[in-house]
Amino acid sequence: MRLVSNGKSNADAVVLRAVVLSAVDVWKSYDEGAIQVLKGVSFEAVQGQTVALCGASGCGKSTLLHLLGGLDEPDRGRVTVNSIELKGMRKRHLLLRHEIGVVFQLHNLIADLTLEENCLIPTVAAGTDRRSARARLQELASLTGLSHRLDHRIQKLSGGERQRTAICRALMNRPKILIADEPTGSLDASTSGVVFELLLKMVASEGLTLVMATHDRAIAERCDRLVEMRDGRMEDR
Repeated sequence: MRLVSNGKSNADAVVLRAVVLSAVDVWKSYDEGAIQVLKGVSFEAVQGQTVALCGASGCGKSTLLHLLGGLDEPDRGRVTVNSIELKGMRKRHLLLRHEIGVVFQLHNLIADLTLEENCLIPTVAAGTDRRSARARLQELASLTGLSHRLDHRIQKLSGGERQRTAICRALMNRPKILIADEPTGSLDASTSGVVFELLLKMVASEGLTLVMATHDRAIAERCDRLVEMRDGRMEDR
């Protein structure tokens, strides 16, 4: 696993952190190549880092997140998680199930199930015993302020509560990388602030690497690193 410096000057302590997520010269198109979305993107995130991807709609943010999260494969290039290349990997889902959690903009929760039932789904897929899964849910529900809503159906929850539930679900299997696609995009300004503060809290308490797409510049500026995407390419600010 490759290590990189935190960029401190000689007067400060230099901390080496592992590169946990990497994309190298990644290209992605749709409609049999007619729509070119990513054009040779290279990117990496180190352990414990918060990274914001910014840019206009259609610039490739969501597509890049889907590739980093193993939800899709690039046409060309390499995507690695903890130095393991994803493309062509057998049983890739077993790696991703424990290494990466994903929070979607529209949460993708099952409306007719309760908050508890939604959050336990990843643990069933991972084969976690029920007692351990429930203990983990109680821990996350307490951290996110949802303990009193566990038996409520998703359709009865507010927008902010649904996004907090989505964060809980993404962290149930204790991943070390959290990918979030516009996690506050469908919320009002006040609720967006609450959800983002929660994300930062979870990053700190769980020791997470966070890579998120956002249109909110105020939120993006609070991350360790802000990456601009334009027309399928990226540049650091």
